[in-house]
Amino acid sequence: MGGPDIERLIGLVAKLPGLGPRSARRVVLALLKRREALLAPLAEALRAAAERVRTCSRCGNLDTADPCAICRDERRDPSVLCVVEDVADLWAMERAGVFHGRYHVLGGTLSALDGVGPDDLDIRGLLARAGDGAVQEVILATNATVDGQTTAHYVAERLSERGLTVTRLAHGVPIGGELEYLDEGTLGAALKSRRAL
Repeated sequence: MGGPDIERLIGLVAKLPGLGPRSARRVVLALLKRREALLAPLAEALRAAAERVRTCSRCGNLDTADPCAICRDERRDPSVLCVVEDVADLWAMERAGVFHGRYHVLGGTLSALDGVGPDDLDIRGLLARAGDGAVQEVILATNATVDGQTTAHYVAERLSERGLTVTRLAHGVPIGGELEYLDEGTLGAALKSRRAL
């Protein structure tokens, strides 16, 4: 095996989501074999990201500018605010290309087990944005987990005091899903969220 510098690199790569020690070794080996084509540009891109990427003070997205490109985009509907748990969720919504309003990143979910309370999330920022007069609807796009549902319920209660329309993403049968392979919770949510054709 390699020296301490290589082992340090493998250790750092192994900390990335979805990569364990074996995968990290393969990644590092591929990078080292192609230093000019892969390693040097990646190192430069990581350095630039570390220096320039920051959190948007309005929505919580990551960008090289503050406010971020989404918040600055005049074509987006300022009356609709989509609340997500994490930046990864915001990016997933953007990849889908189906939402054209603004976002708000909470920074996680409420979790009694993990000691995460309302003050640990950006709920104050959300309430301030929701009360600015421009926002008419808040879409709660938290995950369909116990913590995600708890967070959505808490946020909905706080927002209901402001007279806004608060909606929730539908949960249920995915496109292409077969009923026999779905769990009871998903089937139950689908049944409760049914609508007329």
